[in-house]
Amino acid sequence: MSRLRIFNDTDADQALLATDDFAVINEQLGRIGVRFERWKTPHALAPGASQDEVFAAYREDIDQLVAEYGFKSVDVASIAPDHPQREAMRAKFLDEHTHSEDEVRFFVAGTGLFFLHVGDRVYEILCEQGDLIGVPDGATHWFDMGPAPSFTAIRFFTRPDGWVGHFTGSDIALRFPRYEQAQVAS
Repeated sequence: MSRLRIFNDTDADQALLATDDFAVINEQLGRIGVRFERWKTPHALAPGASQDEVFAAYREDIDQLVAEYGFKSVDVASIAPDHPQREAMRAKFLDEHTHSEDEVRFFVAGTGLFFLHVGDRVYEILCEQGDLIGVPDGATHWFDMGPAPSFTAIRFFTRPDGWVGHFTGSDIALRFPRYEQAQVAS
């Protein structure tokens, strides 16, 4: 189940809010300009599914989002727990960064953990199958797929060259729970 926890950015031990109520999650994230929706995922896809399989299954949803946002590039991040490069792939997204475009992800299988650093708050969002998240451009954030990643997400870009992160140099991500720790704290 999707979950939101909000922390003071100086205290990762005590959540100011913890909820799995979709309406509350949507309202809280909406306050900071984050799109959060629950979409249908009627097609069974295993983590590790190929981009072609995902595109074939979710063509209508992809076309809808491309038309709405004017995306120029779409790809699929599909990682199974036994992926030989899982550690390097996880490390790529673990440091706080921004993008010069909205970061839109549609989770069609599995789970992943987004962290957004907004003002003096850190928002931890556990995304699961069916969640669509849109992080506004310039928002500082990081993503943790866990030590045994198991997810498939469709990624949308307005830039034709796809994912480009601008790292802040902050160590804040090191002070907050990793995916495996956050799962235990549910």
